[in-house]
Amino acid sequence: MTAPPDWMRPPRDEGWFAEDLDRLPEAPRHTELIDGALVFMVSPQRWWHGHLVTMLTVALMEQAPADVRVGREMTIRLDERNRPEPDLLLAKADFDGDRTWFAPDEVQLVIEVVSPESAHRDRTVKLRKYAQGGIPHYWCVEEENGAPVVHVYELDEPTGAYAPAGVFRGALTRPVPFEISLDLDKLLPSRDT
Repeated sequence: MTAPPDWMRPPRDEGWFAEDLDRLPEAPRHTELIDGALVFMVSPQRWWHGHLVTMLTVALMEQAPADVRVGREMTIRLDERNRPEPDLLLAKADFDGDRTWFAPDEVQLVIEVVSPESAHRDRTVKLRKYAQGGIPHYWCVEEENGAPVVHVYELDEPTGAYAPAGVFRGALTRPVPFEISLDLDKLLPSRDT
């Protein structure tokens, strides 16, 4: 077994901090910080996942009000030891081409498209952390027989936890964070084509 590269060694005994991610050019794309530990995707991305994220991005950009940004693969600085990278986010923030992260109070909706390697983090760890960060809406998109199924959560402010707001198959219509209407069946090409 070979020793890990120097860049993988935490700069301090307490592990990594949010600002450290911007100083790790050697780290693979999609590196996240969860509880002071670096997490990065090591398995190849599935076509289903990548295509669905692209189609959701386009559909949401078409429907988003002018003051809402649709961000893809941008981290959210939840606190000094957590900077997860959702697949998509909707934020009310000024455009800044040099930006590398969003603050939780800028983010209205976080979307995670579940992959086999991220399933536990997306369904439990990130669900809890995004809620604790005060992000009002969370969607967890699962694959069911090749089709997307969207599990929608809304922040319950008194408890600081997400409450289920529905499971959507075929179509999704939501009044928050703005009027959204998606034909989920059209996000992926049919298997007959």
